Amino acid sequence: MPVKPSARTVLADWFREHSTSLTTLDPQQSLDDLEGLREIIGDARVVAIGEGAHFVEEFSRARQRVLRFLAERCGFTVFAMEFGFSEAFPLDRWLQGEGDDGDLAKVSRAAAEWGAAELMHWLRHHNRTSKRPLRFAGIDVPEAGGALRPALEPVADYLREVDPDALRLVDTVLEVSDRFLKGCGSGAAAGPAWAGLPAAEQNELTAVLARLLLRLRAAEPLYVSRSSQSRFDIAQRRVEAACHTDYMFQAMNALLSGRGLTADLSVREIYMAESVRWHLYHSEPGTRIVLAAHNNHIHKTAFSLEFAGGLTTLPMGQHLQRMLGQDYRTVALVHTADHVPEMYPDHSAAVGFTLAEAHLEPAEPGSVEAALTDAGLADRITLTDLRHTPRDTQGAPLLNKIRFQSSQLSTPVPEAFDAVIAVSTVTRDRTVHF
Repeated sequence: MPVKPSARTVLADWFREHSTSLTTLDPQQSLDDLEGLREIIGDARVVAIGEGAHFVEEFSRARQRVLRFLAERCGFTVFAMEFGFSEAFPLDRWLQGEGDDGDLAKVSRAAAEWGAAELMHWLRHHNRTSKRPLRFAGIDVPEAGGALRPALEPVADYLREVDPDALRLVDTVLEVSDRFLKGCGSGAAAGPAWAGLPAAEQNELTAVLARLLLRLRAAEPLYVSRSSQSRFDIAQRRVEAACHTDYMFQAMNALLSGRGLTADLSVREIYMAESVRWHLYHSEPGTRIVLAAHNNHIHKTAFSLEFAGGLTTLPMGQHLQRMLGQDYRTVALVHTADHVPEMYPDHSAAVGFTLAEAHLEPAEPGSVEAALTDAGLADRITLTDLRHTPRDTQGAPLLNKIRFQSSQLSTPVPEAFDAVIAVSTVTRDRTVHF
C-alpha cells in the first residue's frame, strides 16, 4: 500500500509547482514578472498589499513595485496607506506638485521620519511625469492613536468659519489631551499616558468628543450651507477619528496591562475600513485603490495573539471583505529570514516601544514560510496565488500559519490572503528615525 504523503510534503510540492519567481525588488526595473498578479486581483476595486513586519526595507521595495504595476498597468488611481486620515490631505497636495521637492519634512514629519520618504519622493515624481497621477489617501487615526491635534486643529479652523460657538468643545478636548499626549507619537505610548489622567478627565474627554460629533451631525445642513458638502464630510470624518482614538487610549492601556477586552483593538480597524469606503464614495466612479498596511490589518479573518490571551482583533480586512466582497483582494508580504525588526514595549521611549532585532525559530509546519523553505524557495523572491492551496479531508486549509512580526499567527491562510509575495532577506530600514 502506498504511503500517504504528509501535509508538509503536500504543501512543499504544491508551492514548488505553483510559485512564480520574481526577478528583482528594484522598483525601477521591468514589471513583466508581476503579470501574474493581474488574474489574482481581477476587477477588484481595492487591492491591499501587506507587510509581515514594519521597518523592513525589502517589504517597502516590493510594495513600491506592486504599486507601480497596479498604477501603470491596471489603472489604479488612489494609493491609500496606514497613515492618518487627517494628516494625508496636506501630504496629498505636496504629492500633486504643491511646494518644493525638499519640503517633505515640513509637510509631513511622519512620512519623512518613519520610513516612507523614498516612496513619497517617487510618488511626487510619478505624479509629475505620468498621464495617470496617483492621489494619496490616509485611512488611519492620527499618529496611529498617539495624538488628537492632527485631527482636531483643522476642525477648529473649520468651526471658526461655520460655527464659532462650537469652538469651545474642541478647545476643551485639546486642553485635556495636551496634559498627557505631548510627544507620545503612537498608541503604544498614548495608552499608558492616558491611564495617568484622573478618571474625571478621562470621562470629560470622551463626553466632550461625543457632544462635538453629535453637534456636527445635527447641524449638517447649516454647516454645508456655510461651506460645502465636501468640507463638512472631511470635518466629520476628522471628529470621528478623534472619537475612535479616544477609545483606543483605554484599549491599548488595557492590552498592555493584560486586561484587554475581547476584540477591543477592532475600534481602530473599523475606522480604517470605513475610511477606505469613505474614499471610494468620495472619489470618481471607477476609482480603484491600492491599500498599503501591515498583514495583520489587511487579512480577512479574525485573529488572536498569544501574548494577549484571546481574540484580539477583527481586522480592517475582515470588515472590508464584508463591505466589498470580491471587490477586495489581499496580497501578503512575508520573508524567510531568521531575524526581523521587532517593536518591544518600552514606556521610557517617546513612541512607547524600542525597535530591536529579534531572532526567529524555524518556521512551524503548516506555515507559509515553512512551505516555501521545504519547497526549496527560501532563497528566492516569489509570488504565489493562495486561493487554491491544498485542504484536508474535512476541507480545512493545510496552510494555517503565517509569521506576524516575530510571532506566529494561526489562521486559515488562503481565506485571509489571496496571494503572497515572499522575500528571502530582511534589512532594517535605515531611513526610520524616531
